Amino acid sequence: MEMRIGEVCNRNVVCASRDTAVAEAARLMRHHHVGDLVVVDEADGRRTPVGIVTDRDIVIEVVAAGVDAKAIRVGDLLIGPLVAVEEQESCAETVRLMAAKGVRRMPVVNSAGLLAGIVTVDDLLPQLATQMSELALLVGRGRRREVETRK
Repeated sequence: MEMRIGEVCNRNVVCASRDTAVAEAARLMRHHHVGDLVVVDEADGRRTPVGIVTDRDIVIEVVAAGVDAKAIRVGDLLIGPLVAVEEQESCAETVRLMAAKGVRRMPVVNSAGLLAGIVTVDDLLPQLATQMSELALLVGRGRRREVETRK
């Protein structure tokens, strides 16, 4: 049975609200050694993801544009609808969705749409590498089996 994305994703998600200053978001990223923050709306301790802000977003939209990082909020950097995946989805389907949407990271949500984790290309590469390695071994074994059985 194929692994579910909820088994692969990172459950320790660094979050910010829409009204967090970009300068504070950058400090959070540095402090937690991450390249992104999930922007959430929080109510009653329940976090609903509404977007992602990356270090690249901050560089391109704020630093390079000469905008004051203390004056702009992460909510101002959000563009387009958020792409998220349910934690019960397969890794293969998650890869297909990421490729189709052109995203390298996405929030993982539970069945109620609440934040459960985050998955990135970096999280998926070891899974995919293992599967590719097993396929490569299969090719070699198939050839050896044929040689041994058809002498």
